[in-house]
Amino acid sequence: MAPAPAPDGTGTDERLLTSSPLRKLLGRPELGSVVGAIAVFLFFALVADSFLRATSISTVLYAASTLGIMAVPVALLMIGGEFDLSAGVMVTSSALISSMFSYQMTANVWVGVAVSLVVTLALGLFNGLMLTRTKLPSFIITLGTFMMLTGMNLGFTKLISGTVSTKSISDMEGFSSAKTVFASTVTVGGVAFKITILWWLALVAVATWILLRTRAGNWIFAAGGGREAARAVGVPVDRTKVGLYVGVALGAWISGQHLLFSFDVVQSGEGVGNELKYIVAAVIGGCLITGGYGSAVGSAVGAFIFGMASMGIVYAEWDAEWFTFFLGAMLLLATLLNAWVRKRAEATT
Repeated sequence: MAPAPAPDGTGTDERLLTSSPLRKLLGRPELGSVVGAIAVFLFFALVADSFLRATSISTVLYAASTLGIMAVPVALLMIGGEFDLSAGVMVTSSALISSMFSYQMTANVWVGVAVSLVVTLALGLFNGLMLTRTKLPSFIITLGTFMMLTGMNLGFTKLISGTVSTKSISDMEGFSSAKTVFASTVTVGGVAFKITILWWLALVAVATWILLRTRAGNWIFAAGGGREAARAVGVPVDRTKVGLYVGVALGAWISGQHLLFSFDVVQSGEGVGNELKYIVAAVIGGCLITGGYGSAVGSAVGAFIFGMASMGIVYAEWDAEWFTFFLGAMLLLATLLNAWVRKRAEATT
């Protein structure tokens, strides 16, 4: 039986047409951030003599990884159409729980790490359930969580330790093995790389697989593109959004353990303001504020731009105050470039 003619009368079914390489390239949400990353790399390679050294690249990757570990789940949450303003202080909360539980209970450090995982995931679950049950905007829900965690971090630390920082746990059982997992250094070709880089790349790979190869990935894009339309086609929107908040909490737990085992003690006031950096990295990487568009790879590129900017300014021997200006400029330029790329992609469809 001959195939039915195409509706346009050309005899070619449009479903059989393949996209051109240019169309596929323009359709990638991380295209703008990749162009920006190349420009930033070339800029600092020219203005900072030490930027291209192997040790400098290692430092840049470390700075990018500490941000990127959180930027990945935050990007997925933004693709799903939501925000989490508590992500920065949740990292500190995770570290504080591990440290104080281990110290006060004189338990193996790994017990504190496990307790921290359970509590941190519960915080993410709380955010997700509050969002889906109350129908309030995620901005309000997570702003409230941010304020509560900020106060609890300071209050409990002072109550238990008597100061704003935790006690040292470096001499406790399990500390060395936990440090190996969360804060060790791997030497490759004589250059030392922090293990957070491996955690970061692993999270990017897993998140990319979820977005592009699983049903859950389709649910995330659909939930961010339009909640009611997604529900109409059978997408479990509430369950998807709760899962995304739990994912942010998992990233906060990993980052928190790195914070603890890198410095042994934790300052309870840390983390405030970092949530904006995670969002900036995701937006620079191509995520839309309105949801439904973005990628995990883009968030990684955004974090890499952040790392290059933060370290490149140091290597160029500029005043540190220029970093905030540079980051803001990159945010605006990346947003404009991403919008232009999307228009070009739509024009070629």
